Amino acid sequence: MNYRHAFHAGNFADLVKHAVLTALLAELTRAAGPLTVVDTHAGAGLYRLDGAEALASGEAEAGIARLMADAAAPAVFGALKAAVRKLNPKGGIALYPGSPLLAAGALRRGDKLVAGEMRPEEAARLRKALADRPAEVVTGDGFGLAARRAKPGQRLLALIDPPFERPDDYARSAEAVAAVLARDRAASLLVWLPLKDLETFDGFLRRLEDAGVTRALVIEARLRPLDNPMKMNGCALVAVNPPAGLDAAASEAAQWVVRACGESGGEARVWRLDG
Repeated sequence: MNYRHAFHAGNFADLVKHAVLTALLAELTRAAGPLTVVDTHAGAGLYRLDGAEALASGEAEAGIARLMADAAAPAVFGALKAAVRKLNPKGGIALYPGSPLLAAGALRRGDKLVAGEMRPEEAARLRKALADRPAEVVTGDGFGLAARRAKPGQRLLALIDPPFERPDDYARSAEAVAAVLARDRAASLLVWLPLKDLETFDGFLRRLEDAGVTRALVIEARLRPLDNPMKMNGCALVAVNPPAGLDAAASEAAQWVVRACGESGGEARVWRLDG
């Protein structure tokens, strides 16, 4: 899959990911003690929806534009909608926040964001986007970043969201989860994946079980049946060691996205993987 996020910013998958991410951060920041957030594949952090890439794909028009126009959208999207409005004070949706900007906006004094990005040009844009935030930007392969920052006694959330340009990104994502848990069994992790075919997704979940994952929340937004592995038929998130309050919020987000953006045969599924 040839993936540059500037083409896809604000699409249906971003709506699911960013709604769940902000809901997860809201739960984690209610607890005492500093929180470290590691975004392993952070991207540029800020995207122009009026730029050539976004206009060429039209995905934002079918995603964030529909959400912003729906005054009755579930409350789980509230933080995302507020962030979009703040970036566009004159109205419209010219700018869209990536996950590192949303994470930085949710953190408290004493919390920390570590954002990794492999592409130097994207890392430079990310540093600019986070210039006024307490964040560290690391240029390089993000898969090992979360494990290097994990340690017992430190509250950690790792967002693992690779571009899936390589077929081994599924395996490397599962390995990254295992590496974090090997250093800190209590760490929280959120892994984003494209949904193409059921076997590839089930294979990823089996890798997690083999890695010893015993508590996870699986969130699926299937826009259409998973019967064409050449298409992105939806997206999924796997939250490892999730807080108790995440299930309902994740279900609301997935259901709205499937209703607003899906086709016949679409389905939202939120379920527990408990080993």
